[in-house]
Amino acid sequence: MQNRPLKFINRISESIIKKDFQSKKIILILGARQVGKTTLIRHILEDKNTSFLNFDIKIDKDRFLAASVLNAEDAMTVFHRPDFLIIDEVQRLPEAAGIVKGWYDSNLPVIFILLGSSSIQIADKAAESLAGRNRKLILPSLTFWEIIRAQSWSHGFSAEQVQQQFPEQIETSLLNCMAFGHYPETVGNSDKRPYLLNLTSDILWKDFLQLGLIKTPESLHQLLTLLAHQIGSEVSVNELSNSTGLARKTVERYLALLEQAFIIFRLPAFSTNPRKEICKSKKIFFWDTGIRNALLNSFSTSEMRPDIGALWENWVIAEFSRQNLLTGRYKKLYFWRSRSGTEVDLIIQQDDRIQPFEIKWNPKKRAKRAFFEQYGVKVQIINKLKPLFFIDKAAACSLPAGIK
Repeated sequence: MQNRPLKFINRISESIIKKDFQSKKIILILGARQVGKTTLIRHILEDKNTSFLNFDIKIDKDRFLAASVLNAEDAMTVFHRPDFLIIDEVQRLPEAAGIVKGWYDSNLPVIFILLGSSSIQIADKAAESLAGRNRKLILPSLTFWEIIRAQSWSHGFSAEQVQQQFPEQIETSLLNCMAFGHYPETVGNSDKRPYLLNLTSDILWKDFLQLGLIKTPESLHQLLTLLAHQIGSEVSVNELSNSTGLARKTVERYLALLEQAFIIFRLPAFSTNPRKEICKSKKIFFWDTGIRNALLNSFSTSEMRPDIGALWENWVIAEFSRQNLLTGRYKKLYFWRSRSGTEVDLIIQQDDRIQPFEIKWNPKKRAKRAFFEQYGVKVQIINKLKPLFFIDKAAACSLPAGIK
């Protein structure tokens, strides 16, 4: 059951969806299972004339298929002529998108909203039939500010004021989020560990095995575990293939499936001078560190845990990525490494403006000068002392002329 308690409803997502209603197009809301897509849309439409189907429920699926053989007007009568027809877990019925397309093309006064726990079936089998007819929103797990502002001690304060007034509470919340992630069910829930272990199992079985996308979940679990050990490092498909015993093409297919299911994302290398820099490498990070830690069964909230640096890097980059999705800015995210081995953990680019960051848990660490010497842009440090508002406070700089 998906559950994003109303106190966690993201107002940015709510605003975007309401604007999408005006487009009169089919609305796709995608995201990992249990990030709260259903709760969000029910909240937005609580006072509207709606009909809701869940394709995890057989009777709902059968009712939809029975209506599919009728003309569009009669089909809507089956659903009591709603203003909004919402279909949850739409990936469970691959032909659903084509049926909805036919209803949509009949120009009925109905807004169709499709919710999916992954983009695997929707993106691969329905995108073509819905081309030009849909608006898409990807809903990630909670942002850190969503979690903090739901705490009673933060009410009435801005992010900067909270950071100044409640540093101990912020650090405790931060370590908990790094260990257990940002799923709504893990926030304020005492049974975080079993929940995350069960969720990870559900992802392997329900999102992959039951859909016929893999034959053995054990091999996918082995691959995910290797990735969990390697966050923050450049990943070689050949090495993953050798370590798992899977063919290279199989590894590449599994990585693509994991991306489509919003479990991992890839960070490419930034370069304007391929001769001096590494430009083909990629790093792989987890959208949610709780899932990563569940794979390793490692939920320590101590800042002395041996992987604190890599975990912090994953957490920060995932937080930037969540913000990027929710605001609709779609900035390009990269890492940078020169051939001499000097690295910058995160480069954010929008048009010709960039923001380079090194991500250091220890506040005493300082940025190296190699990137500044190459591009003339100062590298900023993100450390544990200011996890709330680094995104909005960081200044972007233009690339010098001639190297854009």
